[in-house]
Amino acid sequence: MHTLPEWTDLRFFLELARAGTLSGASRRLEVEHTTVARRIDRLESQLGTTLFDRSREGYELTEMGHALLPHAEAMEGASLAALEQLGGTELGAQGVVRLGVPDVFGIRVVAPLLVKLLDTHPDLSIEMLSLARFANLANREADLGVMLDPPATGRYVVTRLASFRFYLYGSPAYLDRHPPIRSQADLERHDFVDYVQDRLASRELSYLNELGFTPRRRFCSLGMGAQVEAAALGMGLMMAPPYAIPDDGRLVPVLPGFYAERSFWLAAPTDLYRLRRVKVVWDLLRELADNNPSLWWVKGDIGRAA
Repeated sequence: MHTLPEWTDLRFFLELARAGTLSGASRRLEVEHTTVARRIDRLESQLGTTLFDRSREGYELTEMGHALLPHAEAMEGASLAALEQLGGTELGAQGVVRLGVPDVFGIRVVAPLLVKLLDTHPDLSIEMLSLARFANLANREADLGVMLDPPATGRYVVTRLASFRFYLYGSPAYLDRHPPIRSQADLERHDFVDYVQDRLASRELSYLNELGFTPRRRFCSLGMGAQVEAAALGMGLMMAPPYAIPDDGRLVPVLPGFYAERSFWLAAPTDLYRLRRVKVVWDLLRELADNNPSLWWVKGDIGRAA
């Protein structure tokens, strides 16, 4: 290698590694796909190595590409931090933060909190991805995310956000026209609302398997929002955490002693976690989780929560 690569070429490398295709990287960078290809060719020539395996399906990192990736990410993080500091944002956060959250959690819990945050930081903007799946942090789909499965590899800051329980709920109308539920064994005669089983965003969402029998799923969807509405309309029983249940009487607890326990994790790439704008959103979610046990547990369980 006779010359050091330009930082802009490394940006092109990062976006292609994250997108996997020239067209995807070009959209992220707002340039023509031929520009992306030319920059990657130049970078590989300067480094004297092949960074990507090309195929009809797209671009996949080689062993040398994987070796370069953490260094390029560290340079990106340092660049972002420098720009943030030079912009005078040590005290106030500014810029755009993309937050990935589960659909109902984002809509019912996180969105209302953002009003005060944005008032406090007038130069901050939030892009909230309320998804029926979990945001992909590896390809920088989001700057930080709430998920059931924490990243197992890569450079991330990860913390357990909260332990919570899925409880059984049903609509009064459904319960009136179906057999009474006095024990877990009675549940076998009932209909259920659940996730589409071959499209689960995480194996942690297969909590109905803990019923001890194969449930009769009458309605399934990719997201919990649709499940809440279906259960409220009387299509079957559902399991959900307390924060997902509307406070309007359309769904009531069923067999309170039965539940499935899970954990939410909060994660961000290490280089992005250092940014002021990401950190203020991180701290907001941590404060939310620590000070609102009723989101995660029903009233009788809060005092026994670990």
